[in-house]
Amino acid sequence: MEALPSTAGPAVPVHVAIIMDGNGRWATARGLPRTVGHQQGAEAVRRTVKGAAELGIQYLTLYGFSSENWKRPAAEIDDLMGLLRVYLRNEIADLDRNGVRLRVIGDRNRLSPDIVRLIESAEERTSGNTGLNLTVALSYGGRAEITQAARRIAEAVLAGEFRPEDIDEAVFARYLLTEGIPDPDLLIRTSGEQRISNFLLWQTAYTELLFLDRLWPDFGKEDLENAIREFCRRERRYGASA
Repeated sequence: MEALPSTAGPAVPVHVAIIMDGNGRWATARGLPRTVGHQQGAEAVRRTVKGAAELGIQYLTLYGFSSENWKRPAAEIDDLMGLLRVYLRNEIADLDRNGVRLRVIGDRNRLSPDIVRLIESAEERTSGNTGLNLTVALSYGGRAEITQAARRIAEAVLAGEFRPEDIDEAVFARYLLTEGIPDPDLLIRTSGEQRISNFLLWQTAYTELLFLDRLWPDFGKEDLENAIREFCRRERRYGASA
């Protein structure tokens, strides 16, 4: 197998984002309830977080639950929120012990108060960690994020904090939920779908995209390694001439 570039070298992506897709199809293909697919998806999250840290990735962002996912059947949403509670209660100690910093982005107003408290507690507990930066997008939508940023900038202009002509891309980025996090170098989507589904629309302007046929519950460190190899074979020109 082709060797993976040194984690100390510049070729390994600093920031990898993943659209975790295929839990339901994984379960359906095996004649199992969708809940089982989501449970196995949670196991894939554990493998991937561990693998990312071992491979020297500095930032990992996972699309856990989109704003559109609220349209799913109530029973399935309840199951997903139950899994989220379990993860936040049972996994944070391990993340903290391994130096992982957890951040959650998205609209928390639609999450139940107990989940919001668990998120806030997890973020505070891991805020000083200097290992892998793990961001989980929950109740998140890229268009909503951009709209919110534009609204906050408009309010700042009205308050006299700066002039409209002072607004540039750097200013705008400071009002996004990902402030302080570098844009993704690589975006992976599992399950064979080839779209980004309202995920990090601003941040992925120059991101390398990789679409995999593998369903998310089957994803692991080896898949992440293969994705990095593919990333390293690509030439990133950012609009410059070849």
